[in-house]
Amino acid sequence: MAIKQILTVPNPVLKQVSRSVEVVTDETRALMDDMLETMYDAPGIGLAAIQIGVPLRIIVMDLAETDATPEPKCFINPEILDDVEELRLWEEGCLSVPDFYEEVERPRRVKLRYLDYHGKEIVEWAEDMYATCIQHEMDHLNGVLFIDHLSRLKRQRAIKKVQKAEREAETDE
Repeated sequence: MAIKQILTVPNPVLKQVSRSVEVVTDETRALMDDMLETMYDAPGIGLAAIQIGVPLRIIVMDLAETDATPEPKCFINPEILDDVEELRLWEEGCLSVPDFYEEVERPRRVKLRYLDYHGKEIVEWAEDMYATCIQHEMDHLNGVLFIDHLSRLKRQRAIKKVQKAEREAETDE
């Protein structure tokens, strides 16, 4: 397993649409293991493969409390089959937009279909934070960042904040 570099805005790779995984292999599982290690190291609660420069429809997530036993989940080729009309505002952040948080409105509950770590098909409902997180990560698979749901001004402010922090980090090295 290896920790990978997480791409940040405005890297154009983050705007790519990811392609489907044809078959779940040991190589696919190794990628998911690396993604989990990278996500935990960041630290974060979700990561899409495109965020480490791999344009495949793969997501890893762990919504366990900080001191609790990890509960990693892997999603290959996830799709939303249904959602409820009820929307919910949730404050979101993103490893590709570090240290920037803003509320985004999304459906409170969604029905998902995906393949798990072993390639088994799963169909289930996700609610509240789980629903928000999976929708956020699935946006990445379509080249959409959570800041794309914000006003142009807030989006530009987020990108400038990330760029400034990266410049400062480079001068500190």
